[in-house]
Amino acid sequence: MNQSIFRILTLAVMSASLPQSSSLAQDPQIRFGNKVPVEVEVIYEKGLSWLAANQDEDGDWNQGTSTSSHGPNGPGTTGLCIMAFLADGEDPNFGRYSVNVRRAVRRIIEGQNESTGYLGGSMYHHGFGMLGLAEVYGVLDEDLLWKDATGNTKRSIGKALELAVRCAVTSQKSNRWGAWRYSPTSTDADTSVSGAVLMGLLATRNAGIKVPDDCIDKALDYFAKMTTSRGQVGYSGVGGGGSKNLQAIAGLVYAIGKRKEIQQYKAVMGLVRSNIESNDSSYPFYYRYYMAQSLFQGDFEAWNKWNTLTIRQLKDMQADDGSFNSSNGKAYGTAMSMLAMALNYRFLPIYER
Repeated sequence: MNQSIFRILTLAVMSASLPQSSSLAQDPQIRFGNKVPVEVEVIYEKGLSWLAANQDEDGDWNQGTSTSSHGPNGPGTTGLCIMAFLADGEDPNFGRYSVNVRRAVRRIIEGQNESTGYLGGSMYHHGFGMLGLAEVYGVLDEDLLWKDATGNTKRSIGKALELAVRCAVTSQKSNRWGAWRYSPTSTDADTSVSGAVLMGLLATRNAGIKVPDDCIDKALDYFAKMTTSRGQVGYSGVGGGGSKNLQAIAGLVYAIGKRKEIQQYKAVMGLVRSNIESNDSSYPFYYRYYMAQSLFQGDFEAWNKWNTLTIRQLKDMQADDGSFNSSNGKAYGTAMSMLAMALNYRFLPIYER
């Protein structure tokens, strides 16, 4: 199956599976978009080439170092790279990057703790790894996945996701906030880690894997407690303060979690809209990744404006070899930058609106 046919079939599946609400029917531009800007195509092509050329034989991208305790290398970064390959409609079975996708998927599954379901690294990695597996689930042929495997672990993607959900649920039950922090055994929580895990769970549920409703509800209640009436989102402990990153994360989880009617969501999106021309000096790649999705889900016109500014910014930032260098390494920076533009394509299920 060539790339163009795969894209057409992907759109057909999405069209058949999405609810035909009046708002969606009246605005196909939101669902399928206009012609992808040439600048995005060029940036994406160069970025995918770099990711393919710099993947290790074991399926990881061991690029760069970090002072962070959860580090840049692991299932989270691998999951983000999987999404970057899929986001523009690449065929994960027979496409030009199908070998890269299969290697990455196998690496996440083989690294999973079979007893606990933990994907490893930190709960950041667990959340983003789960998200990557959820987005490839159902489109990757499992026979092809293990055809050229050398290891003994031949766990299906569905089984790996079920185990990952179990790990997240078990961790949440022992957490006094009903959310997550760096370790599966942490009893404190923060909205950044919790956002990564919650998005992984929401994507897994969207893929058809059972996720307990009370798990999702408790996590969304945690975000509501951390959000003030003015839309500020706290990092840990009690709500308030926080960064623009956290506002974008909260806006996204409220939208995907179907909480757009609550006052906290409306307040948060007011601040997110006001941040369109802002940058984040501490975590810029993370910020752009979440801003893209939060704005797209909450205000399509605002996303269009932000998208135009961001394309220009990323075009200037991309290195000649196609990579984006970040404090967490080139693989992380490149995947996050490409996913910040991925809503120009709208192929990943988690990007449905």
